[in-house]
Amino acid sequence: MKIAVLKETAAGERRVSATPETVKKFVALGAQVAVEAGAGASASFDDAGYASAGASIGSRAEALNGADIVLGVQGPDPASLNGIKQGAWLAAGLNPFGAGENGGRARVDEYAALGVEALAMEFMPRITRAQSMDILSSQSNLAGYKAVLDAAGEYGRAFPMMMTAAGTVSAAKVFVMGVGVAGLQAIATARRLGAQVSATDVRSATKEQILSLGAKPIFVEKVAGIEGEGSGGYATEMSDEYKAAQAELVSSHIAKQDIVITTALIPGRPAPRLISDAQIASMRPGSVIVDLAVESGGNVEGAVAGEVVEKHGVKIVGHRNVASRLASDASALFARNLYNFLSAFWDKEANKPVLDAEIGDAIRLTQGGKIVNERLLG
Repeated sequence: MKIAVLKETAAGERRVSATPETVKKFVALGAQVAVEAGAGASASFDDAGYASAGASIGSRAEALNGADIVLGVQGPDPASLNGIKQGAWLAAGLNPFGAGENGGRARVDEYAALGVEALAMEFMPRITRAQSMDILSSQSNLAGYKAVLDAAGEYGRAFPMMMTAAGTVSAAKVFVMGVGVAGLQAIATARRLGAQVSATDVRSATKEQILSLGAKPIFVEKVAGIEGEGSGGYATEMSDEYKAAQAELVSSHIAKQDIVITTALIPGRPAPRLISDAQIASMRPGSVIVDLAVESGGNVEGAVAGEVVEKHGVKIVGHRNVASRLASDASALFARNLYNFLSAFWDKEANKPVLDAEIGDAIRLTQGGKIVNERLLG
């Protein structure tokens, strides 16, 4: 059983799909591991570290030659997989609903044509036994943390209240929109920095989570029958009635905030618009908005992927691939997700992982030259 670890080629991608720690663990399982030279350099993992862990280091072609499993952070360009073994697994974040050069249905079709079994790690079901395999949660956790630091870096004032001989500095007011993994970490980080934090979500069940972190929940009331909870714990698209009530509530609250962090995503669909240009204009000059959903269409009107723009005196931060900006830790967590996934299904007699139907059918996009995932066939 040979596992190949490829160097990421997507623009701005600094993470790597395996670390010396996980390479050592794969070798202990009985696998051979081949790492493309320089694969971990941008995440502060050098080739010597991989070699010491038991991996062979070589070119991309050498890593791919005879590989049974290919690991990646983002799905590699199919053209760069020449010579890949028929039936080999490709386990990575494959972004099948995305657009552009690093994802999308067309790229999945190309994986099928290559004869590989493409496994989309972001399709991992949100069930108890798969929590340690969930790349979305591990990377979102870091993104939520980094979003607060990015906001603090752009904000021209202090976060905590400070009482000094020269007078008192008021605590920054931070509003988090979307209380998933990223949102919860953003709340916790902003609280640690001393900010006055509030948060909202379309899922009423998150109210207790917000309170548990010491933040104030801001929720639409008296809109009966709308919970906002979709399958797997994700948010769903809201009714027009809820959207109108939420817009009114947010408009009055957002005008009083110094920093707003938006994290709302709906799998397979564009990110919902949460903040309008008029709402931005209501904020005081010097305020900051961080849009963590900017690559999926954005929660904020006027946000630009990969840029920090200013509108009405308010900075709108739209960094791409936020987790990758913490490359070493993000890689360590991502690599453990992949190891936890493969090791959980490792058959010692066959010396390879054998997937069950519950998880295999959920994440498998291609098999035998065809698209097989129901989410792509509908």
